[in-house]
Amino acid sequence: MASDGTTVERLRQYLRELTPEARALLIAELERAVLRGDDVAGSELILHELRQIVRESRGLTPRLNSVTRVFYMPIEPFLVDDIADHNHPNRIARASLTPIWNWIARELLPDEAQAYADDAGDALLAGDFKRAIALAGPFQDKVAEVIERTFAAVANDEKAGRRLRSQIGTPRSEESALLLARALRWRGVFEHFAARLPLQIADLSGSRLDEIKALIDSESAQEPANFQCFLLIVMRRLSEPWQIIRFAIKAAGTDHSTRVAASSYAAAVNIVLAEMTRLVGELKGELRSGRGVGCGILLKNIHDAARGLRTELDISGESHWGRQLAQLRAQVSGLLKSEIESVPGRVRRLLRPRSAVDIRPGAVLNADDVAETELLVEFAGACRNFASELAINEITQRAYTELQQYLDNTTRTLVDSLRNAGEAERPFRQSQVEAAVRFCGKVFGAEYAAMISRSAEAARAGEQARARG
Repeated sequence: MASDGTTVERLRQYLRELTPEARALLIAELERAVLRGDDVAGSELILHELRQIVRESRGLTPRLNSVTRVFYMPIEPFLVDDIADHNHPNRIARASLTPIWNWIARELLPDEAQAYADDAGDALLAGDFKRAIALAGPFQDKVAEVIERTFAAVANDEKAGRRLRSQIGTPRSEESALLLARALRWRGVFEHFAARLPLQIADLSGSRLDEIKALIDSESAQEPANFQCFLLIVMRRLSEPWQIIRFAIKAAGTDHSTRVAASSYAAAVNIVLAEMTRLVGELKGELRSGRGVGCGILLKNIHDAARGLRTELDISGESHWGRQLAQLRAQVSGLLKSEIESVPGRVRRLLRPRSAVDIRPGAVLNADDVAETELLVEFAGACRNFASELAINEITQRAYTELQQYLDNTTRTLVDSLRNAGEAERPFRQSQVEAAVRFCGKVFGAEYAAMISRSAEAARAGEQARARG
């Protein structure tokens, strides 16, 4: 676990040192590769870290310093990128980490926290990451012990409990603090369990499903309260996180949701639905920001989870799980409807043929508008792959057909306008054609875009020849 944590920390540091432009390019390339179905090692982890960095840069998530990141390394499998109000079984919102650390350093163990921060900080400055991890161990043990003892002392005193929770100052503060204590106290067990798992599990089925379920059952028998923590550790290793529901189906001996809900592994389905809820919330935030980061991957993950739940479980529409899943699918459909329907309009606004008198001499299209619209066109294309499962088939087909017809009809007009353009308007005509080529590449493919580009080159060459003549 320590070596894995070191690797992730180095990756995180490398990604932070990239320029915003380089990070945006890396996100776009990884998204395209994953959506094409290419097997890119570590792509999900890299995209996760990039999204986290972008959120920090917008001020949406507090950034931890190196000392606190080392302290929190054992709880990485149990962190979730969501607001602290939402309920994620046995997971801690990453946004809660800074308030919890401040509570530890201010109220719980101020002297010990300062001593750890000083010693671990010196080790990190010297480049000795292993020593920093070793220094964290005794302090982690102490924090776990004191948190559990502190909350046990106020268990029967509601007023004192409220005062204690207010010191932390986050929603679900008691739940988060006690989970932190559990993760720290049992970190050795969790590290040993994780070490017995493959680094990545592409398909949780057959003998692999049986072996890992037996491992969870064996470890949980020692401490039943750790059961969901083991599920989360496994989920972190899965290429398709929703596949943890297969434990529940295996345990129940049937895919009927009523029997599954009564099994000891029903928590796996609740975890997946909570994760879907988080992903839908993240998708909503990224779409509203207008600067979506990895939206295609978010959409793919939501689609895969919904399809997995619907095809592998016999979920009644009247059951709690059935209603929850239907509500999530409706939310996604509502979110995507306006985005998809806006695509043809965005393209028309940029590519609308203009008369020479409407073009300012030397003007060109705004590069940011073109780049954002290109991403939106690409996103609409990705939506087509997931339309059926997310109930957006009709919307997507209508918008994409409109977009195809407009590009097919307008691009040739733009090339003709470039061919006959005067010197003052030529830069604008040229920028329109270049934007059209980019959009056509997303809609019709590289070969079609190259054909349009060659036509534009021929138009420019003809104009230059006439000018020389």
